[in-house]
Amino acid sequence: MIFSQSSLFLAVSLAASTVVATKDGSSRPRGVAPEFAKFYKDPDIFACISHPALQVSSSAINDDYCDCPDGSDEPGTSACSHISHHSPLSVADRPGANDLDLTSALPGFYCKNKGHRPSYVPFQRVNDGICDYDFCCDGSDEWAHVGGTKCEDRCKELGKEWRKKEDKRQKSMTAALRKKKDLLVDAGRQEKEIEDDVQRLETEIEAHEIKVKNLETDLEEVQKQEQSKLVRGRKKGKVNVLAEVAKDRVEELRENLIEVRKERDETRLQVKELEAILSKFKEEYNPNSNDEGVKRAVSSWEEYAAKGHSDGNHARDRDLDEISKPDDEKSGVNWEHWENEEDSCEMDAVYHLAAYLPPSLVSFLEDQFIVFRGFLEKNGFLSKKSVESGSESQAVQDAREALKAEEKSLGETRKQLRNRREDLEINYGPASVFRALKGVCIVRDAGEYTYEQCFLDQTKQNSKKGGGSMRMGNFQRIGSTTIEEVNETGDIVTVERTTLEYVRGQTCWNGPARSTKVVLECGENNEILKVSEDERCVYSMIVTTPAVCAGGEEEDAAPRVKDEL
Repeated sequence: MIFSQSSLFLAVSLAASTVVATKDGSSRPRGVAPEFAKFYKDPDIFACISHPALQVSSSAINDDYCDCPDGSDEPGTSACSHISHHSPLSVADRPGANDLDLTSALPGFYCKNKGHRPSYVPFQRVNDGICDYDFCCDGSDEWAHVGGTKCEDRCKELGKEWRKKEDKRQKSMTAALRKKKDLLVDAGRQEKEIEDDVQRLETEIEAHEIKVKNLETDLEEVQKQEQSKLVRGRKKGKVNVLAEVAKDRVEELRENLIEVRKERDETRLQVKELEAILSKFKEEYNPNSNDEGVKRAVSSWEEYAAKGHSDGNHARDRDLDEISKPDDEKSGVNWEHWENEEDSCEMDAVYHLAAYLPPSLVSFLEDQFIVFRGFLEKNGFLSKKSVESGSESQAVQDAREALKAEEKSLGETRKQLRNRREDLEINYGPASVFRALKGVCIVRDAGEYTYEQCFLDQTKQNSKKGGGSMRMGNFQRIGSTTIEEVNETGDIVTVERTTLEYVRGQTCWNGPARSTKVVLECGENNEILKVSEDERCVYSMIVTTPAVCAGGEEEDAAPRVKDEL
C-alpha cells in the first residue's frame, strides 16, 4: 500500500498523540472532555459508550478507524464523523442502548481553550486544515497540522474579548431581570387591585339588591295606600269618589289658571314694548328708502295696527279674579256635601255635577283657557308642558322611579363585576407579567414606514408620507412557537419562544385581513428588532422585552400562575 506524505505524517501523529496529560497526572485520550473521562480509564480494554457489549483494545482509541457504532473510540479524529451527532451527555448516560443506534455518543471534539471557555468542535472539522477559532481558539482541533496548517493559540485575546462582551451581556441581563421583577410587582399590584374591585363590587351588589328589595316593598306599600284611598272612597259611594276627584281637579285647574294669567300679563307687557318699538320705527322710517325688506316690514305693521287690539275684557278679568279665589273665600261648590253624600242618589246626578260649578269656570276651562294656552304655546310664548301619566299618583310614580334608578345602578355594578372577573381569567403569561405591559407601545423606523406594536392591543404600519395608518392586527392571544438557531457549540438547536398573536387587521386589497405574529426574545428593553412580511398581508416581528427573560417569578411576593404557554 502506498501512503502519501500527509498520511504518513498523520499516522505518526496518531501514534504519538493518543492520550493527553491532565492536571492531576492522569491522562485521557485527545478530544475527550472531563465529563467523559470515566469511560476511558481502563488501560487495556475500551467498551463503546452506547454499546458496552462491544469492546476494543485501548490501543484502538484515536487510531483513525471507526470501531464503535457510536464513534466513541475516535474522540480525537474525524474517522467517525459520518455518524449522526447527538447532544452532549444524552447518550453517554444510557449504556446498553440498542445495537442499531447509530448516534454519536460524544458531542464533538473537546477543545480545552485555556484562558477562554472550553468548547466542542464538530468531528468533521478536526484536522480539516482550517483554524476554527470560534470553537477551538487554542488550535487543538488541527493537532495533525495537515497541509502544514498551524493554528496559533488565540484564547487569551479572544477570551478577553469574550469576557468583555459576556460582562456587558450579564449586566444587560441583570438589568433585564430587575426590570422584569418591576413588571411582576406592577402586574401583581394591578391584579390585586382588580381582585379588591371584585370584592368591593360584590359587596356593592349585595347592598344594591337589598335596596332594590326595600324599594320594591316601598312601591307595593305606596300602591296599597293609594288603593286603600280609592277603596275608602268607594265605600262612601261613587259620588263621593267623583267629588273628591273633582275637587282635586278644580284646585289643580285653579292653580294652572293663576299661572297662565301671570304668563299672559307678562306676554302683554312684552307685546306692548314691541308695539312701541315698531310704532317708533314707523314714525322715523324714511319712505324714500330703497330697502324692500324695510318697506315690507312697515307695511305689515300698518296692517297690524289698522286691525286694532284690545287690552282685554275687563268683565272677564273680574270673573277670572273671582274664580281664582279659594272656595272658602267665595260661594262655590259645597264639596263637603258631595264627599259625604250617600250613594242612594240617582246615577244621572253624578253627570250633572258640573251644574254646581261656577258657570264662568266651566265655560273658561272648556273653551277659552284651552284655546288661549294653545295659542301661547304655538307662538312660542310658553313652553309646552310634558305629558304626565294620569294613571298613577305622584307618590307611586316617585316610588317607581326610585326603584328603576336603583335597578339601573345594580345592573351597571353587575356589568363591572363581570368585566373584572373576565379580566382575571385572561392569560397574561407567567405570573401575569404581561398585564404590566398591556397598552405599552414601541415603534421601529423602517424606510418609508414606521411599525408600531402595542402589547396585548394592536400592531400598526404608519406611513411617513401622509398615507395614514394601517392596522396590522388586533391582539388575540399569547402563544408560543419553536424556532431553530445555532448555539454556542455551532449546533442547530430548537428553542421555544413566547409569541403575541394579532389577527383581524385591515383587509388587504383583494386579499385577507392582515395579521401579525410577534416573537418575543429576552432583552433589557422593549424593542422591535425586525419586521418582515412573510407572505401577503401576514407579518412577523421580533421583539425583545424583559418580560420573557428567565427567572424572577419565584421572587414575586404574590405569584399568580396562569402559564398556559
